[in-house]
This record gives sequence, structure tokens and C-alpha cells, in this order.
Amino acid sequence: MKPLSETFIDVRRLAILRELHERRTVVATATAVHLTPSAVSQQIATLSRELGVPLLARRGRGVHLTPQAMLLLDHAAVLLRQMERARSELEAFDGTEPGPITIGAFGTAIVNLVAPAIARARRLPRCVVREVEAPECFGELDTGGLDIVITVDYREGPCYKTPRYVRRDLLRDPFFAVVPKSHALAKRRAIPLRKLASEPWVMGADDGPCGEVALAACTASGFRPDIQHRVNDYQAAVALVAAGAGVSIVPGLALAGNALANVAVRPIAGTAPSRSIYAAVRDGSERSPALAAILDALTAAAMR
Repeated sequence: MKPLSETFIDVRRLAILRELHERRTVVATATAVHLTPSAVSQQIATLSRELGVPLLARRGRGVHLTPQAMLLLDHAAVLLRQMERARSELEAFDGTEPGPITIGAFGTAIVNLVAPAIARARRLPRCVVREVEAPECFGELDTGGLDIVITVDYREGPCYKTPRYVRRDLLRDPFFAVVPKSHALAKRRAIPLRKLASEPWVMGADDGPCGEVALAACTASGFRPDIQHRVNDYQAAVALVAAGAGVSIVPGLALAGNALANVAVRPIAGTAPSRSIYAAVRDGSERSPALAAILDALTAAAMR
């Protein structure tokens, strides 16, 4: 192993190694960090060479992290956190205007949270907004492509107390049943999901957070929905329901400002499913005055 004085560690490579540990395959890691699989392998190989220890070992057709890599990740978590804190404290120390803050959020959060926060806050740093959803948003947050992400809790997402992120809860967004206006249940005050068990369904992607919530709600009501249409845009989902193509459940935030002609929107009887919407930043970066101001503005927008 090289002496410490001769060792140079690129923190970006540490972030890629951490992504590989989280995502388990080179291909999934490459997608998350917007590199080719060969570039990911080269970055890890370079880090291994710089440190003089093996970081990957073959296992069948795939690879796994060595014990040395796992030890390195323990230290990387501390190092990356301290780097973020140093950057944030330096920004606060000299009062310089930070570069643009990049916010990644899903579409309805941009409409209902990000845009109002930017419009109503008196003073905010310059923001760049990008529409991006989980899990891609977390890969970009880890590697610095995004500074703040707004997303929802879902099964494959980060745990509530994941140490690599600082989380700001914004709101709980309940789902509503959406049926054609001519449907037999359209005049009810609330619709039990079980009553829609035999209907064709319009639902989000099966690997997406909101599709996961909708499917879990149906399963909890005692049936597996007959999914005829999969769309990731709620306006498209409502349009399909209006056309008589099926029924759906849609979060309230997505219904705000949506064209609701020819559909009936009703509360879901019993315990309605909901999605938890939150903002996340890299651990240590929350000390940045610029990020703190944006998080406060998002919280105010969510309260309104």
C-alpha cells in the first residue's frame, strides 16, 4: 500500500463506489451517475490503483465489493460529509454569492411546490430546476449533479434516517379515486377501492413510487387490479379515465389545476393511501445558507 503522503483520493470516485454498493451492478450505477458502464469500471479501477488495494472481485458474471472496499466506504461516508460541511461553512464565512442551486423534482412537485417557492420567496439564490424522479435523482444528488431533490417515499428508496442525506418533510399527499362521470359510483361521497376491483385500471409504472403506492392500496383492499394502461403522467391518466378506458387513483397534488371534465374525483373510503413528499440534500450541505433558504421556501410553499 502506498504511503499516505503519496495517496490521492478523488472524492467523485468514492461517490461512484458508494453508488455501486447501493445499486449492486455496474449497469445500474452507470445509469444513476450518467456514465457508461466501462467508465464506471475505469473509475473504480483507478481508485483501486491509487489506494493500492483491490476494491472489486469477480463473482460469476458479476462483481462484488471486497472487504477493503467496504472499509473504505465507512471512511468515505465521513469524508464526504465533512467535505460538504466545509463547503457550506466556507460559503457562509465569506458571504459570497453561490453558484446556481440545482433542484431536481418530479413534475407535480415543480408545479405545486418549486415554482411557488421561487415566486413567493423574497430572496433566493439563483435556481436551476430539472424534472427528474427517483431513483435517478438520488444518483445525481450523490455525484453533485443536483443540490436538492424533491421526491416521495417508496419501497426501494432511502430509509428515513439514511445518514448520507438530510431530509426535510414537506407534506402528505392523499390519493383520490377517479372514475368516469357516467360510472355507477360517481355519485358516492367516497368510493371503497374494493368496489373497483373488477374495473380496468390506469396506473403508473410498476417500478415507480406512485405506481407502487396505488398497487399496494389495491392489494390491501383485497384485490389485484387489472392494469390495462400504464402512464407516468397524471394528466394522461385522467384523460384516459375521462375517455372511459378505466379507473385510477391519483394524488391530490396532481389533481390541482388538472382538467377534470367528464370524470368524478372522490375520496377513498376508509384509510386513504397517501404519498410522503420530502426534500433531501447531501449530509453536511444543509449548513449552506443558500440551501437552507430554499428548503425554508419549499416548506412555506407546502404549508400554503
